[in-house]
Amino acid sequence: MSALIDAKREEFGVEPICRVLQVAPSTYYAVKARERCPSERARRDARLLVEVRRVHAASGGLYGARKVWWQLRRDGVAAARCTVERLMREDGLEGVRRGRRRRTTLPDKQAQRPPDLVDRRFVAGAPNRLWVADFTYVATWSGVCYVAFVIDVFSRRIVGWRAARSMHTSLVLDALEMALWARDHAGIAVRRGELIHHSDAGSQFTSFAFTSRLLDAGVDGSIGSVGDAYDNALAETTIGLYKAELIDRRAPWQSVGQVELATLDWVDWYNNERLHSACDRLPPAEYETRHLGANVIPLRPRQQKQATRRGSAGLSDSEVLQTTHTHI
Repeated sequence: MSALIDAKREEFGVEPICRVLQVAPSTYYAVKARERCPSERARRDARLLVEVRRVHAASGGLYGARKVWWQLRRDGVAAARCTVERLMREDGLEGVRRGRRRRTTLPDKQAQRPPDLVDRRFVAGAPNRLWVADFTYVATWSGVCYVAFVIDVFSRRIVGWRAARSMHTSLVLDALEMALWARDHAGIAVRRGELIHHSDAGSQFTSFAFTSRLLDAGVDGSIGSVGDAYDNALAETTIGLYKAELIDRRAPWQSVGQVELATLDWVDWYNNERLHSACDRLPPAEYETRHLGANVIPLRPRQQKQATRRGSAGLSDSEVLQTTHTHI
């Protein structure tokens, strides 16, 4: 309203305009006085808003007020959460919101299924105790792309993933292979009999090839009930974040390759920078490293992706490691 009065005051005068608008002239003058000499609170808000915009932009526009506030505290910027919420609201800043996810579970009624060893208790006391897996689809101009993930429940870290043109068993099997290799390369190899791999009842996870690989690796398989999203809720949640923070925001997608490269960057950011409420407001990789100690070698997703490609080409472990080190 003060802007309107400013625009017309030379022509009509302040008091006649205020009389028409039914606003006291003293109110207008008080607003102009605050603009000339802002209060200490206004100056603090202006300084804090610079930091809020910085954190929000660094997250790619994904963080809402809660995570912006967490990151500010990590950066040593003191602020109340309600103040961050107010400044973001006034500045038109908001985080991404998750939408609904379409089901991709197609059970094989003839296949034998492992028992449900998790029973909706998505809790682990250490890394490599419980992994959850699932996959989703992404529509592209060149056809449908399917993306599978393997998540460590302890740290919520994505330890394996794969993008492909079909949702055959090889999709989830490659994601598992990446997870096993990544853990071994990081010095925390999966020990026989200690790890549970949990998924929904999709035919890919109940296939002979997949269950045989779990047995070879000494991993206990676990399958939730058909059609009950709560039985694989943690994996569903992670995929919901993936769709909301990356896929939906950057659509439309042109090709599977474009989705694959974008997923590579998102997984890297998710594991190493994104603050997670289940990890004491730390990124998953940092939370895990603090638990394991300083001797663990952090593994970036670009190395994981390359490992899967080298493994599928039939290279030995030494050749895989030698090739990977040349790209670090």
